[in-house]
Amino acid sequence: MPYYHVVFTLPAAIADIAYQNKAAIYGILFKTSAETLVTIAADPKHLGARVGITSVLHTWGSAMTHHPHVHMIVPGGGISPDGERWITCRPGFFLPVRVLSRLFRRLFLHKLVAAHQAGRLKFFGDHAALAGRKAFATYLAPLRKTEWVVYAKRPFGGPKAVLAYLSRYTHRVAISNSRLIAMDDARVTFKWKDYRAERHERLKVMTLDIHEFIRRFLIHVLPGGFHRIRHYGLFASGSRRAHNIARMRELLAAPKPQREPGDADATDPSETPTLSHPCPCCGGRMIIIETFTRGCSPRTRPAGSIRIDTS
Repeated sequence: MPYYHVVFTLPAAIADIAYQNKAAIYGILFKTSAETLVTIAADPKHLGARVGITSVLHTWGSAMTHHPHVHMIVPGGGISPDGERWITCRPGFFLPVRVLSRLFRRLFLHKLVAAHQAGRLKFFGDHAALAGRKAFATYLAPLRKTEWVVYAKRPFGGPKAVLAYLSRYTHRVAISNSRLIAMDDARVTFKWKDYRAERHERLKVMTLDIHEFIRRFLIHVLPGGFHRIRHYGLFASGSRRAHNIARMRELLAAPKPQREPGDADATDPSETPTLSHPCPCCGGRMIIIETFTRGCSPRTRPAGSIRIDTS
Protein backbone atom coordinates (compact mmCIF):
# COMPACT_ATOMS: atom_id res chain seq x y z
CA MET A 1 0.00 0.00 0.00
CA PRO A 2 1.19 3.60 -0.34
CA TYR A 3 2.62 5.31 2.74
CA TYR A 4 2.14 9.03 3.27
CA HIS A 5 4.52 11.48 4.91
CA VAL A 6 2.77 14.04 7.14
CA VAL A 7 4.63 16.83 8.98
CA PHE A 8 3.32 18.88 11.94
CA THR A 9 5.38 22.01 12.71
CA LEU A 10 5.26 24.30 15.75
CA PRO A 11 5.04 28.08 15.15
CA ALA A 12 8.17 30.10 15.98
CA ALA A 13 6.54 31.63 19.07
CA ILE A 14 5.93 28.16 20.51
CA ALA A 15 9.41 26.99 19.50
CA ASP A 16 10.86 29.86 21.56
CA ILE A 17 9.29 28.61 24.77
CA ALA A 18 9.80 24.94 23.81
CA TYR A 19 13.54 25.59 24.03
CA GLN A 20 13.05 26.20 27.78
CA ASN A 21 10.46 23.42 28.25
CA LYS A 22 11.58 20.61 25.98
CA ALA A 23 10.05 17.58 27.70
CA ALA A 24 6.66 19.22 28.30
CA ILE A 25 6.15 20.86 24.91
CA TYR A 26 7.69 18.11 22.80
CA GLY A 27 5.41 15.68 24.63
CA ILE A 28 2.38 17.84 23.83
CA LEU A 29 3.52 18.00 20.18
CA PHE A 30 3.62 14.21 19.97
CA LYS A 31 0.23 13.71 21.64
CA THR A 32 -1.71 16.40 19.81
CA SER A 33 -0.33 15.61 16.34
CA ALA A 34 -1.23 11.93 16.77
CA GLU A 35 -4.66 12.75 18.23
CA THR A 36 -5.31 15.11 15.33
CA LEU A 37 -4.47 12.55 12.67
CA VAL A 38 -6.36 9.71 14.37
CA THR A 39 -9.45 11.90 14.90
CA ILE A 40 -9.68 13.25 11.35
CA ALA A 41 -8.93 9.85 9.82
CA ALA A 42 -11.76 8.30 11.88
CA ASP A 43 -14.25 10.94 10.70
CA PRO A 44 -16.59 9.39 8.06
CA LYS A 45 -16.48 12.69 6.14
CA HIS A 46 -12.80 12.07 5.42
CA LEU A 47 -11.49 8.49 5.68
CA GLY A 48 -13.65 6.82 8.34
CA ALA A 49 -10.99 4.37 9.45
CA ARG A 50 -8.53 3.54 12.24
CA VAL A 51 -4.99 4.29 11.07
CA GLY A 52 -1.47 3.49 12.23
CA ILE A 53 1.24 6.11 12.79
CA THR A 54 5.00 6.10 13.28
CA SER A 55 6.13 9.53 14.54
CA VAL A 56 9.69 10.88 14.60
CA LEU A 57 10.59 14.14 16.36
CA HIS A 58 13.01 16.55 14.67
CA THR A 59 14.03 19.76 16.43
CA TRP A 60 16.34 21.27 13.83
CA GLY A 61 16.31 23.07 10.54
CA SER A 62 19.03 22.65 7.92
CA ALA A 63 21.11 25.41 9.54
CA MET A 64 20.75 23.68 12.96
CA THR A 65 18.38 26.37 14.24
CA HIS A 66 15.59 25.39 16.66
CA HIS A 67 12.71 24.18 14.51
CA PRO A 68 10.57 21.54 16.33
CA HIS A 69 8.39 19.38 14.10
CA VAL A 70 7.11 15.80 13.90
CA HIS A 71 7.44 13.58 10.84
CA MET A 72 4.75 10.92 10.51
CA ILE A 73 4.77 7.83 8.32
CA VAL A 74 1.17 6.69 7.78
CA PRO A 75 -0.34 3.92 5.60
CA GLY A 76 -2.71 5.19 2.95
CA GLY A 77 -5.76 3.69 4.59
CA GLY A 78 -7.02 1.97 7.70
CA ILE A 79 -9.33 -0.58 9.26
CA SER A 80 -13.04 0.19 9.34
CA PRO A 81 -14.60 0.85 12.78
CA ASP A 82 -16.23 -2.60 12.78
CA GLY A 83 -12.88 -4.22 11.89
CA GLU A 84 -14.35 -6.02 8.87
CA ARG A 85 -12.81 -4.21 5.90
CA TRP A 86 -9.85 -2.15 4.77
CA ILE A 87 -10.62 1.42 3.69
CA THR A 88 -8.19 2.96 1.19
CA CYS A 89 -7.74 6.71 0.83
CA ARG A 90 -8.20 8.48 -2.49
CA PRO A 91 -5.26 8.04 -4.91
CA GLY A 92 -2.59 10.64 -4.18
CA PHE A 93 -4.60 12.23 -1.35
CA PHE A 94 -4.64 11.25 2.31
CA LEU A 95 -6.35 13.87 4.51
CA PRO A 96 -7.06 17.63 4.09
CA VAL A 97 -4.18 19.58 5.59
CA ARG A 98 -6.27 22.64 6.48
CA VAL A 99 -8.62 20.53 8.60
CA LEU A 100 -5.61 18.86 10.23
CA SER A 101 -3.98 22.24 10.86
CA ARG A 102 -6.95 23.77 12.65
CA LEU A 103 -7.64 20.80 14.89
CA PHE A 104 -3.93 20.53 15.68
CA ARG A 105 -3.85 24.23 16.66
CA ARG A 106 -6.89 23.91 18.94
CA LEU A 107 -5.71 20.74 20.66
CA PHE A 108 -2.16 21.97 21.14
CA LEU A 109 -3.12 25.33 22.62
CA HIS A 110 -5.64 23.67 24.94
CA LYS A 111 -3.01 21.26 26.31
CA LEU A 112 -0.38 24.02 26.47
CA VAL A 113 -2.62 26.24 28.59
CA ALA A 114 -3.42 23.26 30.85
CA ALA A 115 0.31 22.61 31.31
CA HIS A 116 0.87 26.27 32.20
CA GLN A 117 -1.94 26.24 34.76
CA ALA A 118 -0.55 23.05 36.28
CA GLY A 119 2.84 24.72 36.74
CA ARG A 120 4.65 22.40 34.33
CA LEU A 121 6.21 25.23 32.29
CA LYS A 122 9.21 27.33 33.32
CA PHE A 123 10.30 30.64 31.81
CA PHE A 124 13.64 32.44 31.89
CA GLY A 125 15.32 35.52 30.44
CA ASP A 126 13.17 37.47 28.00
CA HIS A 127 10.24 35.09 28.60
CA ALA A 128 10.23 35.30 32.41
CA ALA A 129 7.05 37.41 32.40
CA LEU A 130 5.12 34.56 30.75
CA ALA A 131 4.90 32.81 34.10
CA GLY A 132 1.83 34.97 34.76
CA ARG A 133 -1.46 33.68 33.37
CA LYS A 134 -2.55 36.97 31.84
CA ALA A 135 0.79 37.54 30.11
CA PHE A 136 0.79 33.96 28.80
CA ALA A 137 -2.76 34.30 27.45
CA THR A 138 -1.76 37.54 25.68
CA TYR A 139 1.30 35.80 24.21
CA LEU A 140 -0.84 32.98 22.78
CA ALA A 141 -3.67 35.18 21.47
CA PRO A 142 -2.16 35.81 17.98
CA LEU A 143 -1.44 32.10 17.57
CA ARG A 144 -5.16 31.29 17.77
CA LYS A 145 -5.75 33.18 14.51
CA THR A 146 -2.74 32.17 12.40
CA GLU A 147 -2.55 29.07 10.20
CA TRP A 148 -0.29 26.39 11.67
CA VAL A 149 1.86 24.47 9.20
CA VAL A 150 0.82 20.90 8.47
CA TYR A 151 2.22 19.34 5.32
CA ALA A 152 1.25 16.06 3.66
CA LYS A 153 3.76 14.95 1.07
CA ARG A 154 3.04 12.64 -1.84
CA PRO A 155 3.25 8.89 -1.20
CA PHE A 156 6.59 7.18 -0.79
CA GLY A 157 7.74 4.99 -3.67
CA GLY A 158 6.92 1.70 -1.97
CA PRO A 159 7.95 -0.01 1.29
CA LYS A 160 11.68 0.13 0.51
CA ALA A 161 11.52 3.92 0.23
CA VAL A 162 9.78 4.10 3.62
CA LEU A 163 12.50 1.99 5.24
CA ALA A 164 15.23 4.03 3.53
CA TYR A 165 13.75 7.26 4.88
CA LEU A 166 13.43 5.93 8.43
CA SER A 167 16.96 4.51 8.40
CA ARG A 168 18.39 7.89 7.36
CA TYR A 169 16.51 10.12 9.77
CA THR A 170 15.49 8.29 12.93
CA HIS A 171 18.83 8.44 14.76
CA ARG A 172 20.54 11.44 13.19
CA VAL A 173 21.01 14.50 15.38
CA ALA A 174 21.09 18.01 13.83
CA ILE A 175 23.80 17.40 11.21
CA SER A 176 25.47 14.49 9.44
CA ASN A 177 29.22 14.17 8.82
CA SER A 178 28.68 14.39 5.06
CA ARG A 179 27.56 18.04 5.40
CA LEU A 180 30.77 19.15 7.13
CA ILE A 181 33.21 20.86 4.76
CA ALA A 182 36.00 22.34 6.88
CA MET A 183 37.00 23.13 10.46
CA ASP A 184 39.81 24.94 12.26
CA ASP A 185 40.34 26.25 15.79
CA ALA A 186 37.89 29.10 15.27
CA ARG A 187 35.24 28.15 12.68
CA VAL A 188 33.20 25.32 11.20
CA THR A 189 31.95 25.32 7.60
CA PHE A 190 29.07 23.12 6.46
CA LYS A 191 26.49 22.73 3.71
CA TRP A 192 22.84 23.62 4.32
CA LYS A 193 19.62 24.04 2.33
CA ASP A 194 17.72 27.31 2.19
CA TYR A 195 14.16 26.17 1.42
CA ARG A 196 13.02 29.76 0.86
CA ALA A 197 15.23 29.99 -2.24
CA GLU A 198 14.49 28.59 -5.68
CA ARG A 199 15.16 24.88 -6.01
CA HIS A 200 18.41 25.27 -7.99
CA GLU A 201 19.72 27.85 -5.47
CA ARG A 202 18.88 26.05 -2.23
CA LEU A 203 22.22 24.39 -1.53
CA LYS A 204 24.44 26.90 0.31
CA VAL A 205 27.50 27.02 2.54
CA MET A 206 27.57 28.48 6.07
CA THR A 207 30.53 29.24 8.33
CA LEU A 208 29.95 29.62 12.07
CA ASP A 209 32.16 30.50 15.00
CA ILE A 210 32.98 27.19 16.68
CA HIS A 211 31.20 28.18 19.91
CA GLU A 212 28.04 29.08 17.97
CA PHE A 213 28.25 25.79 16.06
CA ILE A 214 28.46 23.83 19.34
CA ARG A 215 25.62 25.89 20.84
CA ARG A 216 23.34 25.10 17.90
CA PHE A 217 24.24 21.43 18.05
CA LEU A 218 23.54 21.16 21.79
CA ILE A 219 20.11 22.80 21.39
CA HIS A 220 18.93 19.49 19.94
CA VAL A 221 20.05 17.22 22.77
CA LEU A 222 16.82 15.83 24.23
CA PRO A 223 16.01 15.44 27.94
CA GLY A 224 17.22 12.16 29.44
CA GLY A 225 14.91 9.24 28.72
CA PHE A 226 12.81 11.16 26.16
CA HIS A 227 11.74 8.92 23.26
CA ARG A 228 11.69 10.69 19.91
CA ILE A 229 10.29 7.73 17.96
CA ARG A 230 6.74 6.77 18.92
CA HIS A 231 3.88 4.70 17.52
CA TYR A 232 0.16 5.42 17.65
CA GLY A 233 -3.16 3.99 16.54
CA LEU A 234 -2.85 0.57 14.93
CA PHE A 235 0.92 0.67 15.45
CA ALA A 236 0.80 1.50 19.17
CA SER A 237 3.30 -0.53 21.17
CA GLY A 238 2.12 -3.60 23.05
CA SER A 239 0.42 -6.88 22.30
CA ARG A 240 -2.36 -5.19 20.29
CA ARG A 241 0.08 -4.08 17.59
CA ALA A 242 0.81 -7.64 16.40
CA HIS A 243 -2.94 -8.36 16.32
CA ASN A 244 -3.65 -5.16 14.35
CA ILE A 245 -0.91 -5.80 11.79
CA ALA A 246 -2.10 -9.38 11.34
CA ARG A 247 -5.65 -8.11 10.78
CA MET A 248 -4.41 -5.53 8.25
CA ARG A 249 -2.59 -8.26 6.31
CA GLU A 250 -5.71 -10.42 6.39
CA LEU A 251 -7.97 -7.66 5.07
CA LEU A 252 -5.45 -6.78 2.34
CA ALA A 253 -4.93 -10.45 1.45
CA ALA A 254 -1.21 -9.84 1.83
CA PRO A 255 1.20 -12.78 1.97
CA LYS A 256 2.80 -13.63 5.28
CA PRO A 257 6.29 -12.13 5.68
CA GLN A 258 9.16 -14.51 5.06
CA ARG A 259 11.21 -15.29 8.14
CA GLU A 260 14.89 -14.56 7.67
CA PRO A 261 17.20 -17.53 8.33
CA GLY A 262 18.81 -17.26 11.73
CA ASP A 263 16.47 -14.50 12.90
CA ALA A 264 15.65 -15.77 16.37
CA ASP A 265 13.44 -12.79 17.22
CA ALA A 266 11.31 -12.89 14.07
CA THR A 267 7.75 -14.06 14.59
CA ASP A 268 4.67 -14.49 12.47
CA PRO A 269 2.56 -11.31 12.93
CA SER A 270 -0.57 -13.48 13.23
CA GLU A 271 0.87 -15.11 16.34
CA THR A 272 0.42 -13.68 19.80
CA PRO A 273 3.75 -12.30 21.11
CA THR A 274 5.41 -14.77 23.44
CA LEU A 275 7.55 -12.33 25.40
CA SER A 276 7.51 -13.50 29.00
CA HIS A 277 9.07 -10.29 30.36
CA PRO A 278 8.22 -7.36 28.04
CA CYS A 279 9.55 -3.91 28.86
CA PRO A 280 6.70 -1.87 30.44
CA CYS A 281 7.80 1.21 28.46
CA CYS A 282 8.48 0.02 24.89
CA GLY A 283 7.19 -3.57 24.85
CA GLY A 284 10.61 -4.91 23.84
CA ARG A 285 12.31 -8.04 25.14
CA MET A 286 13.93 -7.82 28.57
CA ILE A 287 16.81 -10.13 29.53
CA ILE A 288 16.83 -11.66 33.02
CA ILE A 289 20.25 -11.17 34.61
CA GLU A 290 19.38 -12.62 38.01
CA THR A 291 16.41 -13.56 40.16
CA PHE A 292 16.72 -12.80 43.86
CA THR A 293 14.46 -12.88 46.94
CA ARG A 294 12.44 -9.82 47.88
CA GLY A 295 14.40 -7.56 50.25
CA CYS A 296 17.78 -8.98 49.23
CA SER A 297 20.43 -7.30 47.10
CA PRO A 298 21.45 -8.77 43.72
CA ARG A 299 24.81 -10.55 43.65
CA THR A 300 25.38 -9.99 39.93
CA ARG A 301 26.99 -6.81 38.66
CA PRO A 302 27.16 -5.87 34.97
CA ALA A 303 30.47 -6.87 33.43
CA GLY A 304 30.73 -3.58 31.58
CA SER A 305 28.86 -0.32 31.09
CA ILE A 306 25.25 -0.55 29.94
CA ARG A 307 24.34 1.71 27.04
CA ILE A 308 20.90 3.26 27.35
CA ASP A 309 19.34 4.47 24.09
CA THR A 310 17.44 7.65 24.94
CA SER A 311 16.37 8.34 21.39
